[in-house]
Amino acid sequence: MDAHILKVYVPMTETGFYILLCFREESHGYSVVRKVEELTGGEIRISPGTMYGSLSKMEKDGLIQFVREEEKRKIYCITDLGREVLALEMKRIERLYQNMMEVRRNENEKN
Repeated sequence: MDAHILKVYVPMTETGFYILLCFREESHGYSVVRKVEELTGGEIRISPGTMYGSLSKMEKDGLIQFVREEEKRKIYCITDLGREVLALEMKRIERLYQNMMEVRRNENEKN
């Protein structure tokens, strides 16, 4: 993985994370917007401008790829590089969560 990809995508924005997470299955942009709203209980809403800008950038950087067009909707899926980047981010988030839980346990033991 080259330095540009690491610099731009690690750590990821929540939007980027959710987009890659959703493209583990073939999908189109609007479907991802709906899925992210569902996953986050409406806390994260990706605007069309953000979505299509992200799709363009991620495709150019090789994280997702165009698969086919269905009813005027472009279907994309994650690439091997995208899976690597997503795995790095998932590992980083897991570490953050584990650290947070450890700090909480230590605080609770002191009280």
